[in-house]
Amino acid sequence: MTPPVFSHGNLRLYLLSLLAEQPRHGYELIQALSDRFGGTYSPSAGTIYPRLAKLEEEGLVTKSADGRKTVYEITDAGRAELASREGDLDAVESEVTDSVRRLADEVRLGVNAAMKGLRADLASAARDAKSDSRGAANTAHTESTQALHEADMVLNEFRQQMRADLRTTAYRAALPAETVSELKRQLADVRAGILASLAR
Repeated sequence: MTPPVFSHGNLRLYLLSLLAEQPRHGYELIQALSDRFGGTYSPSAGTIYPRLAKLEEEGLVTKSADGRKTVYEITDAGRAELASREGDLDAVESEVTDSVRRLADEVRLGVNAAMKGLRADLASAARDAKSDSRGAANTAHTESTQALHEADMVLNEFRQQMRADLRTTAYRAALPAETVSELKRQLADVRAGILASLAR
């Protein structure tokens, strides 16, 4: 399970930093946080609005009506607090980067485990085919060995390319938290399909 992105008090600080960029609606703040962290963190309205109310109560933000929406804007006092806690904000950014990297490592481990399982299944199937055809199917055995070797190369190439793609995504922005579960699901589907074709 991925650790929380924000420790106690840090979310309110990050909200101030987003409002320092420009005034925003509550939903825009939620979306900005989600975009900033590539979907690895998306707070609920129940998390955001009480903190905005507290910031307003402390005189750090103001709010005004924009049609049916409420726009929040940082005050001079809010900017002063943000400036005084610049080091804390840098620490928050570092924590988020570490969280994204941990997620990338989890994805990598998931890919490796799935690839090992698939390779083991292919090797087992090849051994079974060899045993069944021993004595009268040297040609079939040779073809099976060659196919296994090619399958192994394909799996290695896929694993290396997938790791490269995931690392590139993680370092450019942030890797969505759903990536691991989606990867496991799709690899499980691929494995089931391969096993079904081997059983024919």
